[in-house]
Amino acid sequence: MNALNVTEYTHALGLQAKAASALMAKAPAAIKNKALKALARLLRENVDAVQTAPASARERARAAGLAAPMVDRLKLSPKVLETCAQGCEQLAAMPDIIGEIIGMKQQPSGIRVGQMRVPIGVFGMIYESRPNVTIEAASLSIKSGNACILRGGSEAIESNKALARLVQQALAEAGLPQDAVQLVQTTDREAVGQLITMPQFVDVIIPRGGKGLIERISRDAKVPVIKHLDGNCHTYVDDPCDIAMAVKVADNAKTNKYSPCNASEGLLVARGVAAEFLPQIGAVYAAKGVEMRGCPEALAILGQVPGAKLAAATEQDWSEEYLAPIISVKVVAGVDEAIAHINRYSSHHTDAILTTNHMHAQRFLREVDSASVMVNASTRFADGFEFGLGAEIGISTDKFHARGPVGLEGLTSLKYVVLGEGEVRV
Repeated sequence: MNALNVTEYTHALGLQAKAASALMAKAPAAIKNKALKALARLLRENVDAVQTAPASARERARAAGLAAPMVDRLKLSPKVLETCAQGCEQLAAMPDIIGEIIGMKQQPSGIRVGQMRVPIGVFGMIYESRPNVTIEAASLSIKSGNACILRGGSEAIESNKALARLVQQALAEAGLPQDAVQLVQTTDREAVGQLITMPQFVDVIIPRGGKGLIERISRDAKVPVIKHLDGNCHTYVDDPCDIAMAVKVADNAKTNKYSPCNASEGLLVARGVAAEFLPQIGAVYAAKGVEMRGCPEALAILGQVPGAKLAAATEQDWSEEYLAPIISVKVVAGVDEAIAHINRYSSHHTDAILTTNHMHAQRFLREVDSASVMVNASTRFADGFEFGLGAEIGISTDKFHARGPVGLEGLTSLKYVVLGEGEVRV
């Protein structure tokens, strides 16, 4: 597909999405839920057909030298498809938030002023590897009354096409426009460049992938972007705290899974509990092969732990998103230094305090400038499903509109509504 054809093609997608968005915005909740339930059924009925595509994609990916974890992400197992189906059913069971009016207040003039929740309109989503994201994005788009244009990675194009056909079949069964969910059918990278520069059609772009992709989208987009670049999350162990609980939570925050953006990459420990806490968490990390890159004070204590993998932390380590069995460790004077360190080095994704001091907890919640801030809980909970959002389309570390896990509400906007009985302004 040449550049001219890509431009014409993406503009056609935009026109179709814009038209479909108007129909989706006024679709009754029952019809949207019908489409979601139909999609769940179709996913279960077409397991074999859908699996054929990723099998060949994985073979090509291996031949092209793609890393094993990336190849694994292409897999659409029956379990993955069943999870997608259940996600559609869970969304169908959730209340419809479109059209709800909040904050209605009577004004001195006699008018009543409130805000109504409405769909954003059209969102574009650009993502890599995991084809199940196609279903997550499509189902959230349907439930929120939006239209969307999806552009998955070239390595998963067949899988995404197979899933998109099921989505459009479900939309048609429910009497909704098939163009409400469109998949970019070309792997030409110019299509991304076009999609992110069409404000006349696309209201927001959501990139989901590696740092390089998100940096490119953020730099070149001419429409608003919902994004996060890094997941440099911290766990701060306060003085005072429940040491046993702190060991359990700090372990989970790091080792539950190394690759997600909500895994803790930094461990801060108050000086008053460092001598008791660090040897215990150090032994846990040593047993699991986690390398600890510490400040001199932390290393002096951790050096007593048999088998500990230790290294001196550099300035870069405080800002690093490892996505690996590595964690930076720093001893701090207390809550003031912990908050200052986090606000300087954190990626403002998720940060947690482990404490038994209520005032310290309240200060941490107020003063740490991150999208999710936690007390006595693992950073691994920073997830749309765990937050009760039903599903998420990504995580935002921006400060406007959507912040943190982006679920249904993140795909909506609020408009003011005014109710009167003939009032005029004097």
